[in-house]
Amino acid sequence: AYNPWGFIRGEAELWRYGGDPSSGQPHAFSQHSPWAWVDVSQLQAAAPLHPVAVQCQEAQMVVIVHRDLFGTGRLVKAAELTLGSAACLPAVWSTAETMVTFMAGLHECGSTLRVTPDALVYSTSLNYKPVPAGNPVIIRTSPAVVPIECHYPRRDNVSSNGVKPTWVPFRSTLSSEEKLPFSLRLMNDDWSAERVSTIFQLGEVLHFQASVNTENHAPLRLFVDNCVATLNPDRSSSPQYAFIDFSGCLVDGQLDDATSTFISPRPRQDMLQFAVDAFKFAGDSSNLVYITCHLKVSLADQAPDPLNKACSFNKASNLWAPVEGTWDVCSCCEMRSCGLAGHSRWLHAPSPWQGGRARREMPSQLDPLVKEADVVVGPLFINSWKDHPVRKMPSQG
Repeated sequence: AYNPWGFIRGEAELWRYGGDPSSGQPHAFSQHSPWAWVDVSQLQAAAPLHPVAVQCQEAQMVVIVHRDLFGTGRLVKAAELTLGSAACLPAVWSTAETMVTFMAGLHECGSTLRVTPDALVYSTSLNYKPVPAGNPVIIRTSPAVVPIECHYPRRDNVSSNGVKPTWVPFRSTLSSEEKLPFSLRLMNDDWSAERVSTIFQLGEVLHFQASVNTENHAPLRLFVDNCVATLNPDRSSSPQYAFIDFSGCLVDGQLDDATSTFISPRPRQDMLQFAVDAFKFAGDSSNLVYITCHLKVSLADQAPDPLNKACSFNKASNLWAPVEGTWDVCSCCEMRSCGLAGHSRWLHAPSPWQGGRARREMPSQLDPLVKEADVVVGPLFINSWKDHPVRKMPSQG
């Protein structure tokens, strides 16, 4: 029988599992081939072997799960294990086997893609949802979510085959260069560096920094169109809580117990910071929260408008205030109607000759997927100091 933990030389850069769960950081992996990160901190496994192993292949990921998921000697049922928000079932399993194998394409089972300056990160999760047995009043095990990521270096060939150079039309090359790498990061309290830990307590503040790499493009201004919190990486799942909505209105700041706001002024035109009071979902015992934000850009010389804005609610004046632009661009936040989200206006770019350097103009007919993207952060672990009702409820929309 094949032992997925019997790593042989040559597979060492493909098979990986998470680093120290308490630090929230993976081990230092090679950047020349794909690697996997698995967070088993929810399982609190006592077994000497990690119960989840992941192989990041060229077009798919293979997840092998030991049915002794919690290291207690009790085997979970294979039918209670699924992959991703689409709840894909195992590809290989039987009641006699102690291993369960999932095989899924990188874009299957509800996985999400995050683009960083150095890597393409495909995120999914192994889900364990036990079915109550015996007396339904009691439970002997808890559900669990194991976040999984496959990282693919952007500047290396991840195929086992040699690269075969081919000429491509200039238009295709231009199109690939036009794709904008968006990012969303959790920052420490003074915004000086990215936060290492993803564990928070209720009462703390989450500091988000959204940015886009605008190299070789006309000057661009970044906006956060909307942000939704969910219990898994699927932004369409339920329950959910939209704390930024209506094309840039930070609606969370209107709640009596919140101080959430956009940070003004911006550090740069291609960067936007915002602070949100920590929250968790009522009745949820997992303490997990995923944040999905829809980021977009407009030309920097385009005046903010109801579809391209960053508006915070000022409790002192009881008014909405923009990070930049005139106050009237925020008036639609109060009406909770700011036009069709995702349909930004694109005006003519500035002259391609600025400062003695040529800048490529952004085509107005550019595919919306190129100038806007969903970016996911999570899972975040939101703990309570003691048991008390949570402050925020999922949205009813």
